[in-house]
Parts: sequence; structure tokens; C-alpha cells
Amino acid sequence: MFDLELIKKTYEELGAKVEKAKQRLQRPLTLSEKILYAHLYAEQPLADFKRGTDYVDFSPDRVAMQDATAQMALLQFMNAGKSKTAVPSTVHCDHLIQASKNGLTDLQDAIKTNKEVYDFLESVSNKYGIGFWKPGAGIIHQVVLENYAFPGGMMIGTDSHTVNAGGLGMIAIGVGGADAVDVMAGMAWELKFPKLIGIKLTGKLNGWTAPKDVILKVAGILTVKGGTGAIIEYFGEGAESISCTGKGTICNMGAEVGATTSTFGYDASMERYLRATGRSEVADLANSVKEYLTADPEVYANPEKYFDQLIEIDLSELEPHLNGPFTPDRATPISQIAEIAKTNGWPTKVEVGLIGSCTNSSYEDISRAASLAKQALEKNLKTKAEFTITPGSEQVRYTIERDGYIDIFHKIGANVFANACGPCIGQWNRPGAEKGEKNTIVHSFNRNFSKRADGNPNTHAFVASPELVTALAIAGDLTFNPITDTLVNQAGERVKLDPPTGYELPVRGFAVEDAGYQAPAEDGSSIRVAVAPNSSRLQLLDAFPAWDGENILGAKLLIKVKGKCTTDHISMAGPWLRFRGHLDNISNNMLIGAVNAFNDATNSVKNQMTGEYGEVPAVQRQYKALGIPTIVVGDQNYGEGSSREHAAMEPRHLGVKAVIVKSFARIHETNLKKQGMLALTFSNEADYDKIQENDTFNFVDLKEFAPGKPLTVEIVHADGEKETIRLNHSYNAQQIEWFKAGSALNLIRKQNN
Repeated sequence: MFDLELIKKTYEELGAKVEKAKQRLQRPLTLSEKILYAHLYAEQPLADFKRGTDYVDFSPDRVAMQDATAQMALLQFMNAGKSKTAVPSTVHCDHLIQASKNGLTDLQDAIKTNKEVYDFLESVSNKYGIGFWKPGAGIIHQVVLENYAFPGGMMIGTDSHTVNAGGLGMIAIGVGGADAVDVMAGMAWELKFPKLIGIKLTGKLNGWTAPKDVILKVAGILTVKGGTGAIIEYFGEGAESISCTGKGTICNMGAEVGATTSTFGYDASMERYLRATGRSEVADLANSVKEYLTADPEVYANPEKYFDQLIEIDLSELEPHLNGPFTPDRATPISQIAEIAKTNGWPTKVEVGLIGSCTNSSYEDISRAASLAKQALEKNLKTKAEFTITPGSEQVRYTIERDGYIDIFHKIGANVFANACGPCIGQWNRPGAEKGEKNTIVHSFNRNFSKRADGNPNTHAFVASPELVTALAIAGDLTFNPITDTLVNQAGERVKLDPPTGYELPVRGFAVEDAGYQAPAEDGSSIRVAVAPNSSRLQLLDAFPAWDGENILGAKLLIKVKGKCTTDHISMAGPWLRFRGHLDNISNNMLIGAVNAFNDATNSVKNQMTGEYGEVPAVQRQYKALGIPTIVVGDQNYGEGSSREHAAMEPRHLGVKAVIVKSFARIHETNLKKQGMLALTFSNEADYDKIQENDTFNFVDLKEFAPGKPLTVEIVHADGEKETIRLNHSYNAQQIEWFKAGSALNLIRKQNN
């Protein structure tokens, strides 16, 4: 069991901290507020913080990092001047394993291919007291839920789906690596105090409906930016009826609506899960303070008084959903998919069904999907689509193999991949994807952006529950509604699939031979972290230059981005993951997926010095070589998606000075600030339309950069005409110091020295 003393201390202090906050605020508190106020940084004065406005300093209990983002986070931590992390921290090797043949073969290939990176992560972990989860141990968020998450705790993680731990009643927040460095260095972690969205769940899931359908429905309501700057808190009898891992699924995909995090109050399902995963002592401790691990009764009795927004969903009437294609918030009930697919010309033949990932790889998920696979065998049905399973952890994989589920999947022709992210993040060697053919896949993952899973922009990816994905893989038809439709089996008979059944937790308990954990050395002072100077995958970091104190003048437009621009568009994953520890090499993917508003093309921008069009990174490198500052202009919710700070570090490294957009996604805005960039928004969104391809920009009052004061930019068009626009920002005094120092890390290093 991990962190028992930390959890004891948290619970010993919880009641007094919550009561003190209630006395200060003079009102009942939501669960989210209880956890936030109980984790204020020691030097943060207690106040009635204004939601969505006040920046507040917190002290998270722990930090978790996945291998792709851990590289840059730890390269930064090595420059922070600390000998050991100040809070418990872990590294999880889950992103660099490519799904290709089968779990064992793919894992062995990954260990060989990524040896340099794994050795680096292992040695850094050993040196600085960080727990190391080896390749094959599982996906970070499933491993965290099984081992580290605890009700009422607060953690941050260098992955946007860190929010998965809300399924165990945590406030768990995805951040960039620089934020993780703050906490690992023992400093305050800053967050704008979130707004609160309450979602009341009534009724109970039944038949084909699964916990995944709750968040698919919510995504349709809130859209990909509706949760930005807010914590979503679920409550009600319906919430209590959902399993702990089902709650995790719902919280996991809260990242897809931009939410800071999502959470549920402590209940019997969480207690069952804690005991099933060998943490009965934590369950006992939680039971002793359970009144502080959920909202005060008055809050849930009159939620409209305590939440900024309230949504109510009746689980008894909820229908299975398919969300997509190309965006996770296009929500369609299964009964309507046939008509909508026909209207939009979506291909309806399902080529591949994929279940698992950090979102849906629990024992419950797998057992319910296996019940449908077993029906297919019994009813003489042949699976029409390819079918793959990605277990979330070695503990889950070992247990489902012991209980016969993997054998059932194999009998219907399914392929079980390694315990890793795989296809969910583009680590999928899909045969034929390079042809770019229009096709449809269905999966139980969380994101379905264009090109994300297989690199093919014409792959229409739809998100659904593992149960529905399994049914659609059996049918091979996107329009198949298992609630009403029948299938023709190999004997020519019409048969109907019964609703899935499964087990919340394994009847015989979880089992595992080697979970994959490696404890750090007691004393890491003598451990040397080696990075080869000629490595193509790892590169020690040089400090970014400090601001020279002058206005930025003569800046050129690098690209004006049209429409959706996620972190996948700014810094693609897939094959580029191998360069996540080498800033210069990975910068060659900067903005290559973004659509240029002037030619509707990707990776093609005008070089104002030559008049020729070139690839975005190449053009930017020419500007940098000539000492010419540049800016990037974007649309709504810029930087949606992953927490990857490479999307901020690459433009910083290549000389981009400012990113000006209609609106930002939370994590990306913070990442830009941390790296010493100007993250600005149009005061008047219509000014986006004023930006022309050959424009030059003068920041005329940057010397007066101050909290709450908009900046003024003079736009000089190619014909000599000038326009002045105002740009808003959300920088506070501390964040402006990051900008002046060149980055937050520069400031940390200076303070530690």
C-alpha cells in the first residue's frame, strides 16, 4: 500500500480545515470546495475566493507523470536545484508502446526501441526518489486509480486525463510539466479558483446504457469548451448507483469538455473498490471522516444555490450514445445514428472496434464486453469488424486472463494489445492507414480528433461504451441498434443480442504476479543521469532567454489558424512521441496539423521574407535565424486536448513571441505562460478577421505589462495601412514575472540559487 502515512495526515487535518473554511465563508460547502480549501498552500491566506477570477496557491498531495510528458518535466526538474521531490511522485511507462501485433511482442519491441528513454526515466526516478512503473505495468490513470487515488485527496499529473482519479473522490488535475516541477520542488501550485458545475444524476442505468453514456451526454450539452475553468461535481442517487470505475470513466472524459476536473462524493462503491484493491485501511480511514468527503447536505438539497451551473440527467431514460466523428462532443443517441449518418454521408461499415484505454479498461468494462463476445459464440455470430482490447493495467489483464475473458475474446478473433495507451494516442500501426481511405472505426477511448488514432484524416472515429463498441464490431454496421435490431447468424437465423452483463469487481478478487512497480533508491545522490550529446531522443535543456524589457516590434505572422486547433494539431503524437525528450527535434512538428486560414492547407505558410510557401517549422526557423519575432493567431478553444507542454515549448524554442486567439483551453494557456510566452485573447473577437497574411505587429505598450491591463497592438498591413487592436490577458503579477524571467523555471532556479 502506498502513501498510508500521507493519507492518515490528510484525514487527521481534514475536518479542522473544512470547518475553518465554512466559518470563513459562512455557508455550506460543495465537495470540490472542501478539498480545495483543505489543500491551500501554507502561505495562502484563507479567503472567500471568487470563482473564475482569483488565483490561489495550493499544495497537492502527489504528482504523476506518463513517460511521454515525464521526459520534459524531469529535464526541467533537473534544472530546479533540488535533490529529491518534495511530494510523492511517480513515472508510468505507457505512451511509447506501439500497438501492432500483440501485447507481448509489442511490449518487447517497445523495450528495445525505447531503451534509451526508459533508462533515462528509470535513472532520473532513482536519483530523485520517484516511483517507477515499468513498461507493461499499465496506463497511468488506471494504475493511479488502483494504487494511489484516495477520497478527498488532491493530485496533479502531466496528462489531461489525470482527472480520471475523480472516480475515487479526488480533485485530480492535468497540468504541464512546468507545473509538476513547481510541486515536486516544494513550491506552491497556482490555479484560478474554479467555477462549479453540478450534475445531478437521478434514476439508474439499465440495459445497454453504461457510465460512458453519462459523459457522452454531458459532452453534447457542454461542448468541448463548456467546462473550461470549472470543476464538475456529480451527485444524486444516480451517482451513488454507479461503480467506482464507472465514475472514473465519467471523470476521465471530463477533459473533453475542458473541465479543470470532475469528482464524486465518497460512497459505498468507492469503499468496495478500495477494499478490492488492497486498501482496506484507507477505506476505514475514509469512513471515519466521510462527512467531509462529500458536500454538505444543504448543497445537494438546493444545488442551484451553490453551483454556477446545474444539469440534471435521468439515468433511467438515458440512451446509449455514439459521439463523433472528429470531435468528442457531437453526441448522437444510438436510435438516431442511422438517419444522421445517412444525412452526413458517413461510412457506415465499421472496420475496427477498439475497447480499453485509460477511459474504459476496468474489470467491469471488460466483463460486460466479454458477455457480448460470449453471446456471439453461443448465437453463432461471426464478428464482422476487427476487434481489439487494450487492458488498462497488468492487474486487470492478469485477472481477466485468469477469469477466462481473454480466451473468450480470442475465440471471436479479437487481438489483445499491451497494457498501454496504444491506438488511443495514435500509437497504432494500422495496416493500410497510409492510403488515406474514408472509413469508420468505433472505440471506447476519449478523443476522436482527425488523424488521432491512425494518422488517416479520413478515418471517422466514433466514441461509445465498450459494450456498444463490442456490439457494433459484431454487427460491422454503425447503424446497428442492439436495443431493437437483430443480426443474421452463420446458419441464416435472425438472432438478437441480449443486454450485456458483468461484474463490478472480480468475484475471486484481483490477482497479479508482477504489477510492474520499482521503488527508487533510498539515496540517489551518487546516481548519474546520462544523456548522450548526440542523442536524437533526449536533449538537456538550455534556459530560455529573459525578456529584454523592450516592446516587441516588427513581428511577422507565422500562421493564422482556422477552426479547431488542438494540441494534436500543434504538436502531433503518434510517431513524434519518440522525440518528446528532445526539444529541437520535436519542434519539427510544430503546428504542422493546423489549417492555414489563407489557403485552407496544413503545414503550408507564407514566408514574408521570400514570398514563398513552406512548412511551418522550416519557415519559423528562418525567421529565428534572422532574429525576426513572430506571432501565431488562432480561433476558439485554442490548445484543446492533451496537457502536452511541447505545444507551448516548441513555439517558444523556435522564436514565436505571442499566441493571440479568440479563447484558450485552460492547460495550454497555463503552459504558454509557464514557458515565458504571451498568451493573449482578442478584446473584440471580430478582430481575428482583420489579420492579413502579410501583416506586421508592433506591441506598443508591452513595457507597461500589468495585471488587468489590456495590451495594445498595432497591425501594419502590406499596403501600409495601420490598425490598432486591444488584447486581453489573464496574467497576474507572479505570471508576469515568469514572462520577464523568460520562463517559470528560470524564476524557480533563481530562487533556489
